[in-house]
Amino acid sequence: MSENKKKLSLTSRIVIGMFAGIAVGILLKTIFPDSTIVEGYLTKGLFYVVGQIFISSLQMLVVPLVFVSLVVGTCSLSDPSKLGRLGGKSVGLYLITTAIAITFAIAMAVLVQPGTGIELATDATYEPTQAPSLAQVIIDLFPTNPFNAFANGNMLQIIVFALLFGIAMALVGKPGERVKTLFDDFNEVIMKLVIILMNIAPYGVFALMAKLFSETSFETIFSLGKYFLLVLFVLIVHALVTYPVILKGLSGMNPIIFLRKMREVQIFGFSTASSNATMPVTLETVTKRLGVHNSVGSFTVPLGATINMDGTAIMQGVATVFIAQVYLVDLSIADYLMVVLTATLASVGTAGVPGVGMIMLAMVLGQVGLPVEGIGLIIGVDRLLDMTRTAVNVTGDAMVSVIVAKSEGALDEDVFNDAKADLKERNL
Repeated sequence: MSENKKKLSLTSRIVIGMFAGIAVGILLKTIFPDSTIVEGYLTKGLFYVVGQIFISSLQMLVVPLVFVSLVVGTCSLSDPSKLGRLGGKSVGLYLITTAIAITFAIAMAVLVQPGTGIELATDATYEPTQAPSLAQVIIDLFPTNPFNAFANGNMLQIIVFALLFGIAMALVGKPGERVKTLFDDFNEVIMKLVIILMNIAPYGVFALMAKLFSETSFETIFSLGKYFLLVLFVLIVHALVTYPVILKGLSGMNPIIFLRKMREVQIFGFSTASSNATMPVTLETVTKRLGVHNSVGSFTVPLGATINMDGTAIMQGVATVFIAQVYLVDLSIADYLMVVLTATLASVGTAGVPGVGMIMLAMVLGQVGLPVEGIGLIIGVDRLLDMTRTAVNVTGDAMVSVIVAKSEGALDEDVFNDAKADLKERNL
């Protein structure tokens, strides 16, 4: 008993690993800036291997976790029409928060003017990838081969197939009940596997941070300091102010409790820079610690990881104004409204496309006549900002899940407010 009391919580161990990794990375870059031995055996050797094993172990769980939990949740719905309400509320909230995010980002960028008086030369180039049309995205929601969707990790197709499979299980009667029992057991096993793999997180986070900060060019960060700090500031305010206000206003739940229970997920999101890789931890936290019923969380979390682009929208808002100021282009109110509309709709229209943030930014720049080449100016600092964006996005996924669950009567408020249960879960 005394040993368990002295044991550090998982969150504490992850934080220690993160800061230790940052410190080691900075020291290696400072003391051994051009060492091929350090690069070969540590940066691109040990740190790279451990970090990739950590990321892969999380990604390994995404497809089975989403499919199994969503099938279990869907077939448990007593009212099939509830799916339509869940979808409408979830997509609506995700789009609203994205619109708020980019509007706030543009307003702050216009006020601070991060690109004024800056003349930046860059060797970096960016070749925009053609984003699919909204009509094609809707068509592609339905898999021609579900197993191919599983193999490629196409989350939207997996979500649709899982919903249809769960509905069929609910309607078929006795055979569906027998299959549901099997899926319930699968779900328990997968969630236990999530908890087991989370124990390697401190080591994985350490390796990822050490590699990143041993390779990061601080000269680039300093040259783009005003842009970097502004994006960072807006991201933090959106996560710590906008989300809590929306949560309190629409659900009445305590935002302090919510943010405290989200710390672990935010650290995972920051270290992996991937909402999909963080999804197992997000879903485990939403259902086990925030009290969201699996029938809701298994739908809202994967959907949010795919289409919730608040962090990316903030980057786009600031980056658009920054690039316009660097190239001495005056944007009108109509241009800013076009940026808000394009980025908000594109958060759904470009879902599931690799490099979605830069594709969306290229679309936004094209809409207001700014040179796409301007993306090359900000690529150097985008990795660090991408990590913070992901932490913001996963917070938004959980916030929407709580609000939707509360509106559907599918939120266990005792679990949400139970700090002791939360601590018991954390001390793995």
